[in-house]
Amino acid sequence: MTKQVVVLGAGMVGVSVAWHLLKRGYAVTLIDRVPPGQETSFGNAGIIQREAVRPYAFPRDLTTLLRVLPNRAVDIRYRPSSVIRAARALLQYWHYSSDKHYRKLVPEYAALIMQSLDTHDEMIRSAGAEALIRKAGYLKLFRTQKALDEELTKTASDSTLFGVEFDVLNRQQLAQREPSLSPSIVGAIHWKQPWTVTDPGALVEAYAADVKCKGGTIKHASLTGLTRQGSGWLIQTTKESLHADQVVMAMGPWSSYWLDQLGIQVPLFAKRGYHMHYACNKKAPLNHWLMDAEIGYLLAPMRAGVRLTTGAELTTVDAPVNESQLNAAEQVARSLYPLGQRLDACPWKGGRPCLPDMKPMIGPAPDQKGLWLACGHGHQGFTLGPVTGKLLGQMIDEEHTDIDMHPYRVDRF
Repeated sequence: MTKQVVVLGAGMVGVSVAWHLLKRGYAVTLIDRVPPGQETSFGNAGIIQREAVRPYAFPRDLTTLLRVLPNRAVDIRYRPSSVIRAARALLQYWHYSSDKHYRKLVPEYAALIMQSLDTHDEMIRSAGAEALIRKAGYLKLFRTQKALDEELTKTASDSTLFGVEFDVLNRQQLAQREPSLSPSIVGAIHWKQPWTVTDPGALVEAYAADVKCKGGTIKHASLTGLTRQGSGWLIQTTKESLHADQVVMAMGPWSSYWLDQLGIQVPLFAKRGYHMHYACNKKAPLNHWLMDAEIGYLLAPMRAGVRLTTGAELTTVDAPVNESQLNAAEQVARSLYPLGQRLDACPWKGGRPCLPDMKPMIGPAPDQKGLWLACGHGHQGFTLGPVTGKLLGQMIDEEHTDIDMHPYRVDRF
């Protein structure tokens, strides 16, 4: 008899888990309150980041802390009430960001990142989504030689240890590739391996369509209850109740609420990001995805226009929109590149589900047989969804996993 699995959450991670479990012969139902790819997976920068072998650490140097403290920076902002609410998790985040701990966790994090292209490629081909993908990497821009040199020091190590590929562009070489940029940029790193996606939400939709083609079921409903029942699970939604042998929790920042109901405490907190689309400037086309490294925002030439994505705002997932960070990023971006007018009626917002040691939770929930977790991917859920699906499938089937899964165990905190 085919085993029934319910996957909760239809973002990149949940859809990828469903895809891999279907491939393994499970009967899969995917549940989310919105259509696939319409939450956090919809609004990201659209990069499958093979180069991102170093997760985002909590700033520990005094210079950065003093810069962030006034709460006017483009890359990091915070709401004091949210910082107080997440104080314990943020203190752990600060702890794991020390040199001693960070050096240990980077190889563990990189082990996932290094599989990102191959695992996406399998799903892209199966879904027929090649038209959404560009394989030209992206450019990380620097305004000072000091910052560029510091990045290159880390990059040389990453190249040796993790196979990261890059070129260094001086001001003249950069101008040949992006002639419309301000001359304030002294140079850039061209990350050669990452793939960019012209419509991130559409890629998740394509993967979800492939899930349906493979026999999976997708239901649009809100979760209202999750309880053990006999040897399986009762999943209650706003539309119906379902029974399953196993459940996968892939609800991003919303996972912590439901885990709390089951007595599982996880230090999950949210980093919000915003985006806005702008009209393309026909006289000054944008040829590459561009990250303004020292300021902390990204410009991406997508199907809907030039997308500007902000850095991180420490807040809750349900907090109202605060446009100040986006407005500040837009002001700087306009001095870098001639953006057209805004195209969206209001900014998009989404919450990145983060954990203090910067690694996701992938594996069985403690003392809850048949419940599996796939959440806490921070800034890289879009990149790491397919590899998470592959590894979780191997764990569920009790196979030897491609990498050691101990660093991502749920009970590590």
